[in-house]
Amino acid sequence: MKICEKEVSQIGFGTWKLGGGFWSPDYSRDKESVEVIEYAISRGINLIDTAEMYGGGHAEELVGEAIKRFNRDDLIIVTKVWPNHLMYEDVIKSAKNSLRRLNSKYIDLYLIHWPNSSVPLEETIRAMEKLIDDGIVRCIGVSNFDVNLLQQAIHLTKKYEIVANEIEYNVNNKSAEKDVIPFCEKNNIKVIAYSPLARGSVKDNEILEEIGKKYGKTPVQVALNYVKRRSIPIPKASSKKHVDEILGSMGWDLSEEDYERIKNL
Repeated sequence: MKICEKEVSQIGFGTWKLGGGFWSPDYSRDKESVEVIEYAISRGINLIDTAEMYGGGHAEELVGEAIKRFNRDDLIIVTKVWPNHLMYEDVIKSAKNSLRRLNSKYIDLYLIHWPNSSVPLEETIRAMEKLIDDGIVRCIGVSNFDVNLLQQAIHLTKKYEIVANEIEYNVNNKSAEKDVIPFCEKNNIKVIAYSPLARGSVKDNEILEEIGKKYGKTPVQVALNYVKRRSIPIPKASSKKHVDEILGSMGWDLSEEDYERIKNL
């Protein structure tokens, strides 16, 4: 699978709560955070997802530090603009600030983090297309958009395509399978799944544990294997051990019977 003309790993890496929380930076675990991102990349994960809101931009700084020793063109860096920055000039400013924090020549994929009905979507899309024209961003997309908003976004683009929609999708929340995911598949929009482990709750799922025993896999690995069939999951890992477990979701596939069993949970 490709995003922005680059081959993408089946699993990405999410950075929410690395380097702080909601607009609030935390510098206490910077070294460990950089090391775990570096480790994930060294193990073959090449999509790193972040946002200007994560730690008030500090997560982007950690990503920028972690990617220094790798070939930038092998990586797909995704970041997002917050909904109170969706006016034309604010989008441009946010993207430039994200680029500076990432210490990169460009952003691969720039997403509208959440829709904002008080700002015309046309204005935001116009700014995002300008970012591509200016070489700041390679591709544009959205996050948390339903089918109606996706249709609007597609209609409003003049030069470029909406290439991705980042949504919550996990075995406990499969609502996107009804409409959003089929629409994205039909329109060649990649689905990026955040919270693919349902904030850690999948590890206590007895059915996932039972299915996992057949494959020698953990509930976490089964849950990610399910989600990766129709999306690119972006779990967060806070340790190398977590990264190794995440990687164990790749290289095999659930049987149709087991897939359907999880689908009907």
